[in-house]
Amino acid sequence: MTAPAVNDTEILARYEAVIGIEVHCQLRTASKMFCGCSTAYADAAPNTHVCPVCLGLPGTLPVINRRAVEHVIATGLAIDATVPERTQWERKNYFYPDLPKGYQISQYAIPLEGDGRLTFGTSAGEFTVRIRRAHLEEDTAKLVHAELPDGSRASLVDFNRSGAPLMEIVTEADIRSAEQARRYAEELQLLLRAIGVSDADMERGQMRVEANVSLRPRGTEPFGTRVEVKNMNSFRSVERAIGFEIERQGRALDAGEPLAMETRGWDDGRQATYRMRSKETSEDYRYFPDPDLPPLHVEEAWIAGIRAELPELPAARRLRYEALGITAYDAAVIVADPTMRVAFESISGAGRDVPAKEVANFVTGAHARALKGAPANEGGTAGSSTPEGIATLLHAIVDGRVSRPVGRDLLDRHLADGTAAEALIAGAGAPPIGDDAALLEHVDAVIAANPKAVADYAAGKPVIGFFVGLVMKATRGAADAARVTELVRGRLDGGD
Repeated sequence: MTAPAVNDTEILARYEAVIGIEVHCQLRTASKMFCGCSTAYADAAPNTHVCPVCLGLPGTLPVINRRAVEHVIATGLAIDATVPERTQWERKNYFYPDLPKGYQISQYAIPLEGDGRLTFGTSAGEFTVRIRRAHLEEDTAKLVHAELPDGSRASLVDFNRSGAPLMEIVTEADIRSAEQARRYAEELQLLLRAIGVSDADMERGQMRVEANVSLRPRGTEPFGTRVEVKNMNSFRSVERAIGFEIERQGRALDAGEPLAMETRGWDDGRQATYRMRSKETSEDYRYFPDPDLPPLHVEEAWIAGIRAELPELPAARRLRYEALGITAYDAAVIVADPTMRVAFESISGAGRDVPAKEVANFVTGAHARALKGAPANEGGTAGSSTPEGIATLLHAIVDGRVSRPVGRDLLDRHLADGTAAEALIAGAGAPPIGDDAALLEHVDAVIAANPKAVADYAAGKPVIGFFVGLVMKATRGAADAARVTELVRGRLDGGD
């Protein structure tokens, strides 16, 4: 079965999807969770960032990474979760080649965070997902499946990642669609990056999203058979995989086929899920307290210090931008892009008299295009341009010292070579024509010289732009195109 487009409307008319999301996120620390090995192993040779502790050799003892604990607490505060006075570490037992000790040090009975929530926007409006827990654990090693010179295949183990600090964030089963699942993952990534606890790059495996998906007939309470979906390495994959799984389960239920509780992988090439193994339960892992690690007590003063260092969160920033007069869409676009966010803040700070909407339009338009060919500088703007120069040019446009077409050209020149804003304005020639009487002379001349276009307008043809273009050419761009449009329309409609 190949994946249809993500359109589960027909299935969801009869069944309700019940979806919970688990996210594993690598934390931004200099060393691993329980040893001093460096976490800068992304481009390192295999098995070079290892020691007896992260290799699980006998006689070694783990030591807790304080910074990793603080990152999880910071995440909990950002999602309005509660922090227990005391937490503990457990051993999660299972045997797999990527787990050197035969168990993983994790948290089960008392997670570091609980009862949080995250609110985000969807096509149907705002949606809030409850977050059951966020806990800290060590990452596993990495299996590399390779073809050997003799043509045979082998699975090799790289222990560089083994023991890296990993945060697992688990939602309640509140999500009801593939789109909601994607938006949750996007908002969570944005939050983790904003507070600086993780780079959360899905393509590099720093943020791994897993979904538990089941269906139940609409109007019923019991959950259906739960299926875990893994191997989703992009937000698009999250939405497509869950959409596929909703349709697969719906078709099976319609046909009276039983569903198995299992773990399935997502094949991006085939756009379909596939069976990996039967699903484990918590009992299968035989959790018990780790005898090598004492309980961790979290003091209020420690929490208060972490709270004081939290930056403005994405949701709060979006609301602040909207209060400045920016549309909700533009606010979301700017907040989601770090470069746009820095540019918006720096330009707004340099030109406090420039309306926020003007800055937003520039940052999401001309500036975003300029950044494709030139990296942002320390001020957050493209090339050798400056926030002060951009603000000055935007202010000149708003004040009417230059017309919008001329202003756009000046902004492009400033972005291209950093020419001083005042010099650009001084060389722009006469200020825009703001007098209607002067504009009407040009409008009347253009209309008189083009009787065929006048007849086309009378016949209902869209020729207003033709007249406006001629007027703008005649005035060398020194007219306001919106006002010219009004005047041309008025004359053609028989106005004075």
